[in-house]
Amino acid sequence: MTEKSFFAGFGGQGIISLGQLWVYFGMQEGKNVTFFPFYGAEKRGGVARAGVIVSDDEIASPLVTTPDSALVMNMDSLPICEKSLKDSGLMLINSSLVKEEPKRSGLKIVKIEASGIAEQIGNVLFANMVALGAMAKLTNALSLADIEGILKKFFPQDKHQFIPMNIKAIRAGYSAV
Repeated sequence: MTEKSFFAGFGGQGIISLGQLWVYFGMQEGKNVTFFPFYGAEKRGGVARAGVIVSDDEIASPLVTTPDSALVMNMDSLPICEKSLKDSGLMLINSSLVKEEPKRSGLKIVKIEASGIAEQIGNVLFANMVALGAMAKLTNALSLADIEGILKKFFPQDKHQFIPMNIKAIRAGYSAV
């Protein structure tokens, strides 16, 4: 199994953190991984993207040029993901913020109100974790067998107070698709 994914949104949505956590889950599950972030110079609101690969096999290149799956967290990211995604690829759309339909046919489109679900949980900043749960289920790239244990290893001690909300958001995303 090799899953090449592309996560795209704007600064402040946790796209880079999502990419880091995605590959950390993969590493903890014994897989080979790569993480290639791209972001603008702005503190918040600029471009934020991450190419990630999770594989049972060795990975020849860290670049994700034709992803198997893409996460579209905002409207500006839709054309970029639509253009690069492989034929019959999976596109997960945050329908809370992306109101237009993709123009390209031949893709598997799944919509989830990631931002809305995160707000219901208690904070829109957990939308990236909602997306993580949904992407894990849709791609089967991650098993998410030990969410709490992996989050405790990933986050520094002073962030452990947020782990229950992260778990709730990941599970909500997993259940939503």
